[in-house]
Amino acid sequence: MSRRWLRVIVRIIEIGTVIAAIPALLLWCTVPTTARLATENPRSTAFIDLRRDQAEAAGKKFQLHWEWRPIGKISRYLRAAVVYAEDIHFYTHDGVDWAAMSDAVERDFAGAKIGGSTITQQLAKNLYLSPNRSYIRKAREMLIAFSLEDHLTKTRILELYLNVVEWGDGVFGAEAAAKRWFGHSAQSLSPAEAARLAIALPNPIKRAPNVHTTELAQKAIRIINLLRMQGLIDAEQYGSALAEFGARAPGPPPPAAAPPASAPPEPPPPSNDSGSESNP
Repeated sequence: MSRRWLRVIVRIIEIGTVIAAIPALLLWCTVPTTARLATENPRSTAFIDLRRDQAEAAGKKFQLHWEWRPIGKISRYLRAAVVYAEDIHFYTHDGVDWAAMSDAVERDFAGAKIGGSTITQQLAKNLYLSPNRSYIRKAREMLIAFSLEDHLTKTRILELYLNVVEWGDGVFGAEAAAKRWFGHSAQSLSPAEAARLAIALPNPIKRAPNVHTTELAQKAIRIINLLRMQGLIDAEQYGSALAEFGARAPGPPPPAAAPPASAPPEPPPPSNDSGSESNP
């Protein structure tokens, strides 16, 4: 191959790189400033604004239920249950769970709509984006998630998520959800109540805490088992929580069989049919 053709190929590659970089740069420019969230709580969210607009378009009154609570005022059962249900690798990933996302893409191609978003991505979507599915929105969601992870601690990300996530019609955040569904504060949630709220995500309308199905019960039982395995609830709480979903705690193993009081008698030696010893 002549040097002239090599120069042409190199120039084509350079131009292609620039062309590909321009959309990526423009996309990055759309990422909002997230650093302020380290010390400031959002005054609204994209999802709250969307639900308000949808209500107005339908000629309905939008009634917002939203009360901010610091993470220390939210039940530790709910904190753990949401992580178990939504993002088991929350404390180890960089904002995107690549293995879960790869699996979700494969399932999407197979026709099964399975989400692979982390809690950080869900927070990005709730704060700044919309529920519409598109590759551009997904790319923005990932970039915002990286920005959130760069500027915020995991504890702060979880606090923000628990305070802005949708948990019913006009119900946003753990405090409003606890009062709407159970009549008391988020700090007072029981393990079973926490599991019901956790399994409602990310579709709190179809999977609301007052919806009871076998599938949802199995998901809740799995979360309760994890709470017990991690030592967050004791045996009494474990049994009580399982009972609310029609399950029972596994009982202790049966005692080992007791050894016999004395050894069984040895069988008598076989008799000699001939009645005499044989000669060598």
